[in-house]
Amino acid sequence: MTARFANRTQAGQALVAPVRALGLVDPVVLALPRGGVPVALELARALRAPLDLLLVRKIGAPGQPELAVAAVVDGAPPEIVVHEATRHLPGVNTAYIGREAAREIADLRRRRRVYLQDRLPIALAGRNVIVVDDGIATGTTVRAALQALRRQHPARLVLAVPVAPPDTARALRREVDVLVCLQVPEDFEAVGLHYDDFRQICDDEVLALLAGAPAQPPDRPPDRPPGEPI
Repeated sequence: MTARFANRTQAGQALVAPVRALGLVDPVVLALPRGGVPVALELARALRAPLDLLLVRKIGAPGQPELAVAAVVDGAPPEIVVHEATRHLPGVNTAYIGREAAREIADLRRRRRVYLQDRLPIALAGRNVIVVDDGIATGTTVRAALQALRRQHPARLVLAVPVAPPDTARALRREVDVLVCLQVPEDFEAVGLHYDDFRQICDDEVLALLAGAPAQPPDRPPDRPPGEPI
């Protein structure tokens, strides 16, 4: 077992140096709630970057809700990403995905209302975008989110996480310009095993954390993509 993180805050602090070394200009930090929020807050504070949420809802197969066939990613408009490996399962078709997507979009709007008081997502075109979670196991949901974000044409798309298993890290590296992953243990079993404190985070805690994040400057134009690759 690799060294454990004390908690999500300490994991976020550990991500600061390798992410800062990328030299990203005027980045936006997107947290996957709830667990990714305290991790992302440390990056947002250190980089003086605005913090937004990356809200994603899984669409499960008929009778197998844990088996993802698609995902809905919050945005303006929301993006539906269909998983090619499972899209041909019995009962999965365009009509099924459309019905389930409508229900999940309503839930995404509810969550944005709870967490962000209906604040519109930050425009990402031409921006350097850093997606943050507290760790990744299979990567199915975050992969869908990254694919949706790519269609918004960010200048650079970075995924920053404290820990992930090797196969997941390899798969996700293909979805981003840069993957920053502090630990890639061969003996990975679960994200929580890599933390001393991995308690659940409630909605009130998310709200308090977001209140302490740097503000997005109003009417700020997007950055140009950098001339040189990182």
